[in-house]
Amino acid sequence: MKKQLLFIVLYISVGIGTIYAQAGPEKQIRRILKEQTAAWNRGDIDAFMQGYWNNDSLLFVGKNGPTYGFTNTLNNYKKNYPNKDYMGLLNFTLLEVKPLSKQLWMVLGKWELTRNAGNVSGHYTLLFKKINSIWVIIMDHSS
Repeated sequence: MKKQLLFIVLYISVGIGTIYAQAGPEKQIRRILKEQTAAWNRGDIDAFMQGYWNNDSLLFVGKNGPTYGFTNTLNNYKKNYPNKDYMGLLNFTLLEVKPLSKQLWMVLGKWELTRNAGNVSGHYTLLFKKINSIWVIIMDHSS
């Protein structure tokens, strides 16, 4: 009986610990996405990009295929969204935020731009990785 009770207490403790351990990364990831939305809606692509891994291995996959590297991704954003009319107002709807491992999280969501140049929307999958104690997007597949 004592062994069963000890097992139950340990099982519950591990489960609660896992929930709290996940709450930190999820909260940080949600904050990053909120900051990105605010930056986009101010028309500040450079600040929007702060959520991405500033590395040549960053992968962005869009309608034109894969783009590698932070600088190439930034340049594509600036080319495709040259002014506030094209940028419009961004809204993210998070469909799923879940851990894949201790250092890797996936976000599935919907993006919408309300803009003078015509509204557009699509879906995205992001992979966040904790690098040097900071969560960053290492892969973005948006369509």
